[in-house]
Amino acid sequence: MTTQIKSALALLMLISGSFFVNAQEGIPVYSDYLTDNLYLLHPSMAGASNASKVRLTARQQWFDVEDAPSLQTLSLNGRITDKIGVGGILFNDSNGNFSQTGAYATFAYHLLLSRNEIDLNQLSFGLSIGAIQGRLDESTFTMFDPIVTGIEQTDTYFNLDFGVSYYFLDFFSHLTVKNALPANRDIFTEDLESNNQRRYLLSAGYTISPYGSDWSYEPSIMFQSTDETQERSIDLNMKVYKAMDFGRLWGGLSYRRSFEGAEFTQDGVEVSNQKLQLITPFVGVDYNNFMFAYTYSYQANSVVLSNSGFHQLTIGFKFNERRDRYDCNCPAINY
Repeated sequence: MTTQIKSALALLMLISGSFFVNAQEGIPVYSDYLTDNLYLLHPSMAGASNASKVRLTARQQWFDVEDAPSLQTLSLNGRITDKIGVGGILFNDSNGNFSQTGAYATFAYHLLLSRNEIDLNQLSFGLSIGAIQGRLDESTFTMFDPIVTGIEQTDTYFNLDFGVSYYFLDFFSHLTVKNALPANRDIFTEDLESNNQRRYLLSAGYTISPYGSDWSYEPSIMFQSTDETQERSIDLNMKVYKAMDFGRLWGGLSYRRSFEGAEFTQDGVEVSNQKLQLITPFVGVDYNNFMFAYTYSYQANSVVLSNSGFHQLTIGFKFNERRDRYDCNCPAINY
């Protein structure tokens, strides 16, 4: 492929992909939360568990595509008093000629509403403050447009995420607002990007464990919506746990579908309203205080950039257990 064609494709991806960048300011919303990594999405989960947790993730999309999206995160959260939790996240996200690195610091407050310390009835609030540096490398472009500078641009900005989580015995729910503040990024023009990056996440689920069984089943759902573009999607999830002598085996399946679609033509025939569809199996193990997980996402659409899928590895460690487990099927809190 010639340098001119590469430049043209890069410019096209930059312009057409600006809405994706707009919707994914900060840490992109993938399926990390299903591999015991709820804190990445919900600041109210900082310190919500009975133990402090460290999580390291590495995600790569389309191994056969040059400069395909990739994401790395490192997070730590735990409880410092009976009611106060704290956390921190470092991340690096790259997508072609655009990349971003950042850090979040989180404060959470947890209220135990039950009359005893055996039954779980917990309401949690969380606030994360993030500092993010975006980089847009236009130095390799040889076909220029007035909006293209031909240099590497950088910009640093701040934003807030806040939310609430509620756990009652085997039931759980989360509501989070991400990128709550308007953010003007100098590396994009106002015509390509709005300063409203706000995204809403709403999820709920229930853990079912038959009496006397080592198996548990956790159906859940997550809905997300962007404020400016009104893009919406839904995740339908099923997670299964198996208790073992050394800890737990677990795995499951997630299906994500967008409500809006994109029109395109194929072989001269118009196909309207193709909607994003992601099928994501995942598997993991809790071995003593360690956690290992693998996630694979397959894009089930007629027209895709690559069929190689998205791969993610997660490793974790828990420490500083502060209390006995609650009398409930609540893996995110008890483990």
